[in-house]
Amino acid sequence: MKSYLYYPGCSLTGTAKEYDLSVRVLIERLGGSLVEIEDWTCCGATAAQSVDSSIALALAGRNLALAEKTGFPDGTDDVLVPCSACYLNLKTAQADIKADKAVKAGVNRVLAQENLSVEGHPMVRHLLDVLSRDVVWEPSLFPASMEGLVVAPYYGCQCLRPFKVFDDPESPRSMDAMIGATGAGVLDWEMGAQCCGASNATTKPESGRILVDNILGAARDAHCIVTVCPMCQMNLETCGKKENWVPVLYLPQFLGLAMGIDRDALGLGLNLTDNRELTEHPQGG
Repeated sequence: MKSYLYYPGCSLTGTAKEYDLSVRVLIERLGGSLVEIEDWTCCGATAAQSVDSSIALALAGRNLALAEKTGFPDGTDDVLVPCSACYLNLKTAQADIKADKAVKAGVNRVLAQENLSVEGHPMVRHLLDVLSRDVVWEPSLFPASMEGLVVAPYYGCQCLRPFKVFDDPESPRSMDAMIGATGAGVLDWEMGAQCCGASNATTKPESGRILVDNILGAARDAHCIVTVCPMCQMNLETCGKKENWVPVLYLPQFLGLAMGIDRDALGLGLNLTDNRELTEHPQGG
């Protein structure tokens, strides 16, 4: 596995710290390395675009400019982004800057205040893109077999849409090979790409709860759900009815468990749902 520039984003330094911990340790275990972009800032999250599109472009463009200034390890131009909202914002900005000279000039007028400029060269890649296309998943990677478990892969919306890069947005399957290589079964369900409600969980909580309960209810036959989005993780862990609760892990946490990585190194104690049975599974069967 190669090296990547790394944009963690705001959630991974706070409420999704366990995602950041597990991403870092998993990439290291796979033989890769991460070079964190120095002085990165918020990408605009879900709010900036609704307030002012030029601000949204400038916020994402600044981080792309810092990536270009940092330089790319191994001569690549890949920026690895674990958060699906950050991925969507950065990738949209990269595509717009590269495609439209006027957009690029406008962003660079803002960035000139910091003596920065952006060309739009970085290849913005979601963590799932990297894991599904840059790694050959073999059972030999997983000494702690997850045989006997059934896993529900949950993708959410933003890592799949609107950019159809590494998976089918309507019927995603990019997690199947890596989950299968751990020895676990993959739940046959249709909810993996359905919306969890995103920020509706706070602005329209009743609507958000309905969406979350639909997902959790469909995952009732699974031992856990794995996801790759901090917003999805938070909603699935906190917004559903108690009787529908299923342990929810980040994908790198689950893969790390199967690799025999210590649960503390994976941040499993920071999750809100009880995952101790999963932790004990590889050792206890």
